Amino acid sequence: MMRWILLALPSLLAQASSDDQTCRVIGQTGFTEFFKGGDLMIGGIFSMSSTRKHVDNNYQAFPYAYCTKFNDRELKFARTVIFTVAEINNDTNLLPGVTLGYSIFNGCGAENLIRAAVEAVTGHSQACSRRIQAVLGHSSSGVSEDINLILSPLSIPQVSYLSTCACLSDKNLYPTFFRTVPSDRFQAQALVQLMKSFDWRWLGIIYSGTSYARSAVADFVSDAMKEGICVEYELVYSITSVENFEAVLAALRSSTSKVVLLFMSLRNTKSFLSRIEPHNITMKQWVGSEAWITQQDLSSVKRKKILQGAMGFALPKASIPGLGEFLLSLKPSDEPDSTVVKSFWEKSFDCTFSPSNTTTQCNGSEDLTTVSSDYTEVSVFRPENNVYKAVYLVAYALHALLECRNGSNPTTGKPCVSIGQVEPRQVLEHIHLVNFTTQNGAKVVVDENGDSVAQYDLVNWQVNQDGSADIVSIGQYDTSFPGGEKFKLKEDVQISWGGDSKEVPRSVCREPCPPGTRKAINKKKPVCCFDCFQCPEGTMSNQTDAPDCVACPPEFWPNEKKDKCLPKPTEYLSYREIMGALLTSLSCFGVFLSLLVSLIFMTHKETPIVKANNSELSFLLLFSLKLCFLCSLTFIGQPTTWSCMLRHTAFGITFVLCISCILGKTIVVLMAFKATLPNSNIHKFFGPLQQRCSVFTLTLIQVVFCAIWLSTSAPFPAKNMKYYKEKIILECALGSAVGFWSVLGYIGLLALSCFILAFLARNLPDTFNEAKLITFSMLIFCAVWIAFIPAYVSSPGKFTVAVEIFAILASSFGLLVCIFVPKCYIIIFRPERNTKKHLNRKIPARTL
Repeated sequence: MMRWILLALPSLLAQASSDDQTCRVIGQTGFTEFFKGGDLMIGGIFSMSSTRKHVDNNYQAFPYAYCTKFNDRELKFARTVIFTVAEINNDTNLLPGVTLGYSIFNGCGAENLIRAAVEAVTGHSQACSRRIQAVLGHSSSGVSEDINLILSPLSIPQVSYLSTCACLSDKNLYPTFFRTVPSDRFQAQALVQLMKSFDWRWLGIIYSGTSYARSAVADFVSDAMKEGICVEYELVYSITSVENFEAVLAALRSSTSKVVLLFMSLRNTKSFLSRIEPHNITMKQWVGSEAWITQQDLSSVKRKKILQGAMGFALPKASIPGLGEFLLSLKPSDEPDSTVVKSFWEKSFDCTFSPSNTTTQCNGSEDLTTVSSDYTEVSVFRPENNVYKAVYLVAYALHALLECRNGSNPTTGKPCVSIGQVEPRQVLEHIHLVNFTTQNGAKVVVDENGDSVAQYDLVNWQVNQDGSADIVSIGQYDTSFPGGEKFKLKEDVQISWGGDSKEVPRSVCREPCPPGTRKAINKKKPVCCFDCFQCPEGTMSNQTDAPDCVACPPEFWPNEKKDKCLPKPTEYLSYREIMGALLTSLSCFGVFLSLLVSLIFMTHKETPIVKANNSELSFLLLFSLKLCFLCSLTFIGQPTTWSCMLRHTAFGITFVLCISCILGKTIVVLMAFKATLPNSNIHKFFGPLQQRCSVFTLTLIQVVFCAIWLSTSAPFPAKNMKYYKEKIILECALGSAVGFWSVLGYIGLLALSCFILAFLARNLPDTFNEAKLITFSMLIFCAVWIAFIPAYVSSPGKFTVAVEIFAILASSFGLLVCIFVPKCYIIIFRPERNTKKHLNRKIPARTL
């Protein structure tokens, strides 16, 4: 209802003016507190009275209200206007030849402030003459909204010095509103940057239910969500509700967030802190809004632990030369008609101007420098600088409007305007064009929304033992700087933290996911309360809060923490490891044993046992066995191109050579038996030359197989990453599997043939018959290589090579031991059997 009345009131005032009628405000009037005439007038609306008492007169007369308390801070703002107007009038360059006047109104409560605005519009004499060219005020965003509903239809500009609600930037609703204080839209952005700077991503918000707080909190929450900052709770604080305070208190106690944003007016903040004092809520980092964060009088000994370390953005400090002296030089005689000044004086010096027997009489000459209050605090000017700039903003707009060159205005090109022709709508037009710097160096310019450049000081409360607080500037926020440089913390500045913490408080719903994990959003919780999952096998993440784990390249594998990819360890059968060293030792021992047998045979080559067993093939067999033992060494060590080709071909050729010799010896045994039969000359067909040719031919066939294998698809070193995920097996790829199994199959064919022939000749009558020994040795040989095939296929990594080496060594030792050890035993330990007589002894024979 009040809003509809306000919307209708300007049109009624305008109509009365156009019809040359007399309009008067019904009810209480007379809100003018300070007045000075001038060629051009500025109005100002302040709440120098703070508490209103309502008298309804029992409906016998118009109700009215009177004020019981006075606001030193608002009086200071009003006196700043007076000081600034005087400074402008003394400036010969600004508004030369024009005297600027003021009419400052005082009211307590929204209703009286609106009445004061109506009085400012209608004029000091209450006639419908709009003498005011612009209105300054109010400090409250809600009151400023209501006042602008009156001023906008009349095109009267309104300049506020402390109304910060972002809603007032809406030019559709408030087309004539301007301000020299930053919009809370910018404060919300600054607060988000503050949270990001200290990594506070989990916080609670307590705010008053005013449009000022609701709008600012909504902007903050919207910006915070874009930066990944979450709000645990949003609670509206009510001064009058006990249940509401209990809910706020319960949230503070049960919450996990360490940071609390207290977005309230000064009045609400005082009430909240008074009620929270007894409840020992200390382990919180309080972040305050601009409305209360610089009010040192909020601090006390009881609140020391609450407010210690509190921080927030405040209007920047400013120096206004002469203002401090002007404020402190105030005397009641300077404003004899002001009830506010008299009440302020009586309160400040605890005296009275009325006759009294109990209270000290005021003489009006008391010294304000001896008093400590909001009014007498002149060391730092923060909101007062905005009042100062607001007056100058109107003055520069008037100056630009009255400029005249060659019959036209140099700014707009329109015809010149005289002092008597100045209209508020013309002032409104020129305020949009103003761009100047005040005498104290403050740059003033407004954007299309009527907002000025946002500048803040980041302040920190450092509470002393006596409860007093030092408000220390620790950073700044300036929207005139580029994006990444708007918010800066000062270097080498000591910062106090909430809850007596010695370091930056941590306020997160969940600690960041460390490298080696991935971040997953929990749909049932706020985005800040995410889950962290360990990276799966074979993947890693090397950054905090990684959204996904990535797979390592094929030749890399994650470390234990899964935060980096390391080259996979390579594995191959090395000489340095126990198994490699043991196999090398066995190979060398086999070579030594072969050399020893060769030496024994060489030494006793003229003895019957050596001669009777084909010494030439025996020495060739011993030579091939040495090569078999030695070829196993090519399987040990890191595979190379040459070692891969050598190991398989050497193995295939040496074993064929070995088996060829054994096959030759077996055939010799058979031929020797046949040669002893009557009328047999078969030995002529398998003499020494034929033996050599058979060995050479059989070996040559294997050489051809190997040559074809090497020329078509030779073995090559390869990295096997399929068997083990976490390591690389260095091995020799076969190249052609057909070539490998052809070589191996040829060896098996010869071994099987040799075994069959030896088995058939095992019982031939001869003392030194090798058939039995060859049969047994080939039985071992075949058993080893038959067992080798499944073991080779199923063995992993380097064990595949170890199985192959073991098969080579086992079969080689089997041949060496079975064929040569019994003969060496006779040569060394039973020499009596190594005689020709013993050789020619007849033994009954069995037919084949």
